[in-house]
Amino acid sequence: MLRNDDYLYELLRKIGLSRLGAQTGQYFVKIALILAIAMVASRVGGALARRFVNSLGTRSALYIESPRAAQRITTIGGVVASLVRIAVWVLAAIYVFDLLGFNLGPLLAGASIIGIALGFGAQTLVRDFLSGFFILVEDQYGVGDVVTVTEKVSGTIEEVNLRVTRLRGVDGTVWYVPNGEIRTVGNAAKDWARALVDIVLPYASDAATALGAIAEEAQAFAEDPAWTDIVLEPPEVWGVETVAADGVTVRVAAKTVPTRNHAVARALRGRIAERLRRDGIMVAVTTPTTR
Repeated sequence: MLRNDDYLYELLRKIGLSRLGAQTGQYFVKIALILAIAMVASRVGGALARRFVNSLGTRSALYIESPRAAQRITTIGGVVASLVRIAVWVLAAIYVFDLLGFNLGPLLAGASIIGIALGFGAQTLVRDFLSGFFILVEDQYGVGDVVTVTEKVSGTIEEVNLRVTRLRGVDGTVWYVPNGEIRTVGNAAKDWARALVDIVLPYASDAATALGAIAEEAQAFAEDPAWTDIVLEPPEVWGVETVAADGVTVRVAAKTVPTRNHAVARALRGRIAERLRRDGIMVAVTTPTTR
């Protein structure tokens, strides 16, 4: 029921309004004031939410300035700002209904009980959304990146949203991983990658001659026009990596653009093997080792 016992009612009566006019007018004024405050609060709250998300993203140690990262931060900022505005207007609506005399107690009590029940049942879902939020803001990975989530789950990212990450393995298997289950992730598409090639030289081989031939061929490979845009730095012969019964293992490393290290390793391995064959140096190439 509407009340007429506050100062606005008395003020409106003093300026000449009738009892009905003053009673109605006081609620129009209060509702208008609530709506005006809600409008200002929603705008200010939305702006602060955007600024907070932007600050959170750019200050992260994982942040890398890129169009994708900037777009993600803008998108997440818009989502958070919308949630803030919704919360403000919901509170404003509650105040308006209370002002008009509606009994919101039973409704709020019921909503609280439902909220508690949903909260217990949706803990995992909330964790997934929070994890997805930080994955997107920090740009830990994105569509097209090659990542490793566990020993059994790795592949190319096809979709990332707030709840789940979808990736496709090299064998074509599609993996759906809830974001809350991702504890560590290795991203092979960040900045650069490294191709590692192991060459096994039998003890009967001339190691010095073999190392010289490997270094020359690696340098020629880096200067090949087909690979100059992919190989970022001249390959390095790291030297003897291991010593085993069948010979010594020599490792060659090449810094490449992201996700192309496997292709570089295969090509470089073939070039080195062919060069050693031409030079008459016995060699056994091991299983590819790349990262």
